Amino acid sequence: MEISLDTIKSQAKAAITELLNYGEVGLPYAGTSSHNIPPLKKGDIVVVGCSTSRVVGFHMGTHSTEDIAKAIMEAVLPAVRERGLNLACQCCEHLNRAVVVERECMEKYGFEQVCVKPALHAGGAWSVRATEVFDEPVVVEDIKGMARAGMDIGGVLIGMHLHTVAVPVHAENDRIGNANVIMARVRPKLIGGARAQY
Repeated sequence: MEISLDTIKSQAKAAITELLNYGEVGLPYAGTSSHNIPPLKKGDIVVVGCSTSRVVGFHMGTHSTEDIAKAIMEAVLPAVRERGLNLACQCCEHLNRAVVVERECMEKYGFEQVCVKPALHAGGAWSVRATEVFDEPVVVEDIKGMARAGMDIGGVLIGMHLHTVAVPVHAENDRIGNANVIMARVRPKLIGGARAQY
């Protein structure tokens, strides 16, 4: 089923808005009624992985589509920047799920830069688009589990980049094109036993 770029952009905007607002609307932790997800703070990292092939209805890695990556980026990047957050764009597994970030983000968090340039079939259209629109893009090996929110478009597995404890966002906006969207926010660990107070 063919879906217009405008529809894809609209779906991506709805999904990223829901993810970023999740803690602010007072939704509880999964399985806990007394605690809320902490709000995102300026400088926090939002990781997004995206299979443009899945968005257009094909198997992952078979139809990387630059127009799809552009439409999704036009929805996601402004929303993230508007809040003073850092967008981290995951490469595909051909680059071991390395991540494209701004140099400023890399330096702030002490990430290790690697020498590679994402390409359409080695990194994917999503990471290529990040290198085109970021102010000073760099590729880092990983972001050390420092992401405070994440969106997985098409089942690309972003969990390794999320800070513990990841809480699933049971979103109303759970599709972009033909791809499933899975999102998560993080919360501090709950520790202690019966006498602990939170």
